[in-house]
Amino acid sequence: MLILRTVKVIKIILITLLFCLSANLTAQDTTAVIRQVRRAFKPEPLKATMLAVAFPGLGQVYNRKYLKVPFVYAGFGALAYSVRFNTGKYNEMMKGYQDFTDAIPETDSYLTLDGLKNQDPKTYDPVLYPDTYIPSNKSWVEDNLIKAIDYYKKYRDLTYIGIAAWYLVTILDANVDASLANFDVTNKLDVEVTPLQLPVPGVMGAGLNISLIFKF
Repeated sequence: MLILRTVKVIKIILITLLFCLSANLTAQDTTAVIRQVRRAFKPEPLKATMLAVAFPGLGQVYNRKYLKVPFVYAGFGALAYSVRFNTGKYNEMMKGYQDFTDAIPETDSYLTLDGLKNQDPKTYDPVLYPDTYIPSNKSWVEDNLIKAIDYYKKYRDLTYIGIAAWYLVTILDANVDASLANFDVTNKLDVEVTPLQLPVPGVMGAGLNISLIFKF
């Protein structure tokens, strides 16, 4: 009886060891397959491009270039801030110009503009101070308000163009990344750099010769 029990225990131990070994080998094989799939991942340029077109940053995520995603949105964020700033200043200058050129004393928003805060309105405002203003100063204020309006309008419009350009850059980046991922880097191409003696009259010239070598 003791011998039979011992044999049963040994069988149980052997079966348990075989099961554990099999499970370990299966886990190792699964890990190897996962690593092989990850290494074999080759993104499709068309799919990467369409994802980037559908939503900025998706192409980079598809290509597994996760570190590029913050730069994509940082660019859009900076451009959006520029649009907001230039639009706000443009509206402010336009309102100031309209208030300055009308004949309503109550519309005096131009008095709080940065360029006119330190100026005495008695010297340039014909509505509030018709007896003391100087015509040349009035013309100077009008000209500068118009220049400020044109300036902020220009950079607001350029920023809109910049947003479109940055959007195209993100699409192009996703396409190029996917295309280069499928690029076959072969050992048949080599670069050889050798010293070169240049025929310079009167002196000894030296340079470098760079050659591309295709191995067959």
